[in-house]
Amino acid sequence: MKARKPAVIIAMTDKTRAVLVETPTNPLMRLTDISAVAEVAHRRDSLLIVDNTFASPYFQRPLEMGADIVFHSTTKYLNGHSDMIGGCAIVRDDELAARLQFIHNAAGAVAGPFDAWLALRGTKTLHLRMRQHDANGRAIANWLAERVGHENVFYIGLPSHPQHELAKKQMSGFGGMISVELGSREKAAHLLEHVKIFALAESLGGVESLISQPAGMTHASVPPERRAALGLSEGLVRLSCGVEDTADLIADLEQAFQGLDTAGKGSKKKDTKHAGVA
Repeated sequence: MKARKPAVIIAMTDKTRAVLVETPTNPLMRLTDISAVAEVAHRRDSLLIVDNTFASPYFQRPLEMGADIVFHSTTKYLNGHSDMIGGCAIVRDDELAARLQFIHNAAGAVAGPFDAWLALRGTKTLHLRMRQHDANGRAIANWLAERVGHENVFYIGLPSHPQHELAKKQMSGFGGMISVELGSREKAAHLLEHVKIFALAESLGGVESLISQPAGMTHASVPPERRAALGLSEGLVRLSCGVEDTADLIADLEQAFQGLDTAGKGSKKKDTKHAGVA
């Protein structure tokens, strides 16, 4: 059987100027082979831009794998305290940096001094926080896999993840982002309304643990048919594991899971729409 060309090669045209990837992806935790895509992009004189927000520079360094531009939502792990909104782009080429700085200055999308200071403050504890996010993520993912089955837990640190070997190849850790398929909107709502330590919010990467239902929150604007095509169901719940005590977080999920199997039978549906930062 003839091997199928990778989608990125099929998508490339003479007009392609850049390839943009997010790895791991939000919220299904899919990976992109950064080195392989960099080779494809550069072969056609295109740039490779990588959204590295979920991994952070502590666990993944795309510039070392051929990326030309790496960007982060500084709101998330870099800041780490959920008290500012911002973003940053990192490049390794001086000419490209000058081009971006010109556009940045002309467009006027400039972070305020205090926001920039908050992000800089966060980087001082990034290495400490990421270790705990990772430890909590691994422990909770394993607990969830035992509870609902490995096939229903999306965490790149699990050997059952279809791209686990790629994760080990291009990342030094797996972080604290987990998605779990519960099977229905009612079960997702049950979990969201019964957790006590995990806070219902759309953001991620802070010291506090957060929980959300992407289909009704961060990805509510995505057409239902598109969500279905992506495999993003109403029963999917996303966890951002913070830096709290591991046992406390698991105990919180344990008590919240009580009654999950009967959720939705005669109960009132909870509206999971919630304002916040995706």
